[in-house]
Amino acid sequence: MTTTLITGGTVVSATGRAQADVLIDGEKITAVLEPGSRLLGNDLTASVDVVIDATGKYVIPGGIDAHTHMQLPFGGTQASDTFETGTRAAAWGGTTSIIDFAVQKYGERVQDGLAHWHELAAGNCAVDYGFHQIIGGVDDDSLLAMRGLLDEGISSFKLFMAYPGVFYSDDAQILKAMQVSRDTGLMTMMHAENGPAIDVLAAQLVEQGKTDPFYHGIARAWQMEEEATHRAIMLANLTGAPLYVVHVSAKQAVEQLAWARDKGQNVFGETCPQYLYLSLEEQLGARSEEWGAFEGAKWVCSTPLRSREEGHHDHMWQALRTNDIQMVSTDHCPFCMKDQKELGLGDFRAIPNGIGSVEHRMDLMYQGVVTGKITLERWVELTSTTPARMFGLYGRKGVIQPGADGDVVVYDPNGHTSIGYDLRPDGSPSGRVHHMNMDHSAWEGYEIDGHVDTVLSRGKVIVDRGEYLGSKGDGRFLKRGLSQYLT
Repeated sequence: MTTTLITGGTVVSATGRAQADVLIDGEKITAVLEPGSRLLGNDLTASVDVVIDATGKYVIPGGIDAHTHMQLPFGGTQASDTFETGTRAAAWGGTTSIIDFAVQKYGERVQDGLAHWHELAAGNCAVDYGFHQIIGGVDDDSLLAMRGLLDEGISSFKLFMAYPGVFYSDDAQILKAMQVSRDTGLMTMMHAENGPAIDVLAAQLVEQGKTDPFYHGIARAWQMEEEATHRAIMLANLTGAPLYVVHVSAKQAVEQLAWARDKGQNVFGETCPQYLYLSLEEQLGARSEEWGAFEGAKWVCSTPLRSREEGHHDHMWQALRTNDIQMVSTDHCPFCMKDQKELGLGDFRAIPNGIGSVEHRMDLMYQGVVTGKITLERWVELTSTTPARMFGLYGRKGVIQPGADGDVVVYDPNGHTSIGYDLRPDGSPSGRVHHMNMDHSAWEGYEIDGHVDTVLSRGKVIVDRGEYLGSKGDGRFLKRGLSQYLT
């Protein structure tokens, strides 16, 4: 087994920071030591196989993206990142574990959907991976199958209050599923938007000739998110089920979560980088020579981007500081413009919903440290420690301590990351610099005052100073326990 010593860095946790050296033996962290510590009187650097100099840099636990959609079938196509390409991109960005969503569609068996997702991921992932289970058809068979999910290492399931005819669950179905959640401890994850009402608004906009991508966000008004979030909270309150609301984008939905948490309810929420940085106003103004106003399709996702002028972005950053929102995932669900997003030319309803961000989450959230919106410790908490605790991985993941997996990122605060495309002197793009399987970047032009230098996954260096050293199949399936946040 390879022994690795990371020296000279500042180890950052969710609770503090300290100068320390990190010793990894094989796949596990074995010691966090005072700088320059000696073993049996000998210099440690002389007794290990690999020494990584982290002087002037941060040493943090590997990022955990708890919301990704690799190869998700949607809108007549599927997400463009495979488990191979998507997890490799995650590794480049300092994310060493993902939790993806196995899909059960209406009329299918939960067990068959889960088995298919194992087939897609096994032997293809660059980093460790786990699954949540999408329940797209709540019936007696799926309710029974849900009770066996924990035996499969799956401790959470997702329901949709949106997408009638695809994944939608009505209130009666949600109630029944939440009763299983109450009985088993499984975390209920909820896409909280009023889908039937949204479909009416969307149809009315198209009838009026308002078909550009911007109107996707108009149809999915914040009231639709606030109402559904409140309804999900009340159903969880009635049943006693824990509730985790995904991709929260509206400040009014945050207020509903804060209200429930203030009353002691086991309710949690995540947001995503797009709701902290990208806005409906920018989507409206998006134009290109190739796509015209359809350029805004690059930023079509659900929940949608919100208006910066209405204060959603500032409120979301505030919620991260006050813990009204507990963590940041990506909802990584990439689609290319060619052959995928362009399916919605002339009708925004047909644009596949999704943005690719799995490679950029750690950097984008670190920029929040640079600008003073969150602390260094909160950065680690939001992107690694809380996801591990929320979804039954803490101790093994999300922390640098003896016995934890050797998932470690060396991050250079004096480095720089340009997201999107390098430009030639004449201003034309010289080539793709992100590693996601996409023909564009929603984050093109973003500049980050920091850089992922070295990434270790279970003790193996998989990224080092601009070179990818990992291999297809490095990642292993993560069997998860119950959330460590439940009371």
